[in-house]
Amino acid sequence: MKRIFAAIKIHPTKLFRNTYFQLKSNLKDEKIKWVELENIHITLKFFGETDERKIGSINELLAKIADNHSSFSLNINDIRIFGSSYKPRVIWFGIEKSEQLISLAYDVLDQVQGLGFVRDRQNFVPHLTIGRIKFIEDKKRFQEVISRFESIKIQDQKVDQFYLIESILRPQGPEYKILESFHLQ
Repeated sequence: MKRIFAAIKIHPTKLFRNTYFQLKSNLKDEKIKWVELENIHITLKFFGETDERKIGSINELLAKIADNHSSFSLNINDIRIFGSSYKPRVIWFGIEKSEQLISLAYDVLDQVQGLGFVRDRQNFVPHLTIGRIKFIEDKKRFQEVISRFESIKIQDQKVDQFYLIESILRPQGPEYKILESFHLQ
């Protein structure tokens, strides 16, 4: 069994890194598990623990999907949270609405159902998880920091491929291993 997911990797620019480190520095006293920069990605589909014998079929299907989609650009622009302002759970960078990204994601979600992978119940919300919140000591200050960064230009990125990635869970955090890459037209 391998714990796998399909994703678009993000290659942080200087501005992305600066924003990330400023946010991290401003929230250094809070209990937040920050995602390592090299692990930042947009999840298209989380498969979970998957029988290795199914990976070949997944690769074939994802390659066909990639052949039907053109490369596109993403605009990463906002800092938001999942959860309420009183009980935030995740800090994330937002992706400006992109029809090409949504089309690719829904194509993946719809087609992998034929391989027995049930579609997630939630709508696809394109985002980059940057921190998982364990506990916020000073909620007022936390909200002030998030508000300061709320509408900020972070990065533009061309997307010309996506990946099937294995997530190996380690005590110090997940290790991601690219199993296959799929090039868009």
